[in-house]
Amino acid sequence: MIAWKETEVADLVAKVDALKASMAQVIIGQKNVVELLITCLLGGGHALVEGVPGLGKTLLVKSLAQATDMQFRRVQFTPDLMPSDIVGTEILEEDHATRQRVFRFQQGPVFTQVLLADEINRAPPKTQSALLEAMQERAVTFAGQTHKLPRPFFVLATQNPIEQAGTYPLPEAQLDRFLLRIDVGYPSEDEEVAMVAATTHAGLADARAAMSVESLLRLQQLVRDIEIGERLVRYATRLVRATRPGESTVQAVIKHIGWGAGPRAGQALVLASKARALMHGRLAVTREDIGAMLLPVLAHRVLRNFEAEADGVAIAEILQALQREIKVD
Repeated sequence: MIAWKETEVADLVAKVDALKASMAQVIIGQKNVVELLITCLLGGGHALVEGVPGLGKTLLVKSLAQATDMQFRRVQFTPDLMPSDIVGTEILEEDHATRQRVFRFQQGPVFTQVLLADEINRAPPKTQSALLEAMQERAVTFAGQTHKLPRPFFVLATQNPIEQAGTYPLPEAQLDRFLLRIDVGYPSEDEEVAMVAATTHAGLADARAAMSVESLLRLQQLVRDIEIGERLVRYATRLVRATRPGESTVQAVIKHIGWGAGPRAGQALVLASKARALMHGRLAVTREDIGAMLLPVLAHRVLRNFEAEADGVAIAEILQALQREIKVD
């Protein structure tokens, strides 16, 4: 564990507040979505975002990159997208002086710090796997050579929940690679009025840089050192274990869940709770942090059964029942 100076910790926490303020100048409404996105970034994970078109998902990610002074790229996933279109490929070049021909690796768009993978479920599984492997390994291996990705490396993948024809849904094992799933809903009437007025007049300004890449890397280190008591670690683990129908005592889980979350969900829940605690200026995790992170962490890791889908029982309802019944010692 790193020995942190109080002055540095206070400075880093102030930078988080500045980051939220910078994004609030650009993003109208969606306060919870912005907080979850920053939480995911501080936790060093990747985010899966679901929402209908036109809700500002691209602006959201672009603004985050601007506010943290990171390089940003966007890839529109399509059914004909190949793995080499994402990770890169080798090209044959000729040295004009020696006339020798050599292969040189040309980096793909994944070599960036913030990558928006738009509508990831439209690309074929081979291309999805190439991106997800890069996300996990933080490197690309091509022709026996390993190429490290920049640090930090943050992927935000979007899915459109209303158009599933001709798509390739991500398997559960690949969904597990995302730290959080963030649902973007419609804005309120006042927010939508403000949004329409701002974007049809002078347009929205870019987000101002609120922290450097070096500060962000230090914040990601600090998140790992946020305190969490053994009781809360056990509580988080019990919540995850209680999603498994075979060993759960929660009736909502037994009746409506077909497959529960694995141990990686417990790691994600604790890490996301640490990031949320820091987001709120605290250096220790509380039960409220774990409760707030339960849905974003488990929504894509817990599978409803046919009965739940037929009855229209949402994952959120099941997790609320779970939270009511599982207690802290």
